[in-house]
Formats: sequence, C-alpha cells, structure tokens
Amino acid sequence: MDRQQILDLYDWADGVCFRHPGKGTVPTTVVGALHPPAVGEREVRACTECVIGMEDIRREQAARAGIEYCPGQIGRASWDADRARRDQRP
Repeated sequence: MDRQQILDLYDWADGVCFRHPGKGTVPTTVVGALHPPAVGEREVRACTECVIGMEDIRREQAARAGIEYCPGQIGRASWDADRARRDQRP
C-alpha cells in the first residue's frame, strides 16, 4: 500500500497532534485515549506524518515477528479495550 492508501484507512478530523502541537490545528486521527482523574476521557490524536511513522514501525515489527502486517489498526485495539473497560465499570 502507498502512503495515501494507508491514510485513507483512518477517519480524519481537525485536531492537535500529540507529538506536534506547534503545528496547530491539522488533520488528525484518534490513536488512543487518556483517562485523567476528575477530567474524563481525552483523545490522543496524531497527524498524517505521525500515523505514517507509526505504520512504518508496525510493518517492521510484523516482519521481524514473522506475522502479517495489517495497516489501519493504530489505536483501535487500545481504544476498543479502553471502551470495553469503561462499559464494565459500575
């Protein structure tokens, strides 16, 4: 897959990248969530540059581990797990 095909796998909205806040508001996607006490959930968002960098790392790790690389999954496993934990709270 090329860069644009990978980026097309994500949902994008204007936001502030967690690694590049100095860029201001840019297209970002949710890559995780934080749950600070007394504040509630805070989305962690990444810009296109960061998403491609994270996908490159995931591809390299998959190759080293001998497993299939499946792009478009950044943040989904942790996001789903966080949501499931919250749903189970009394």
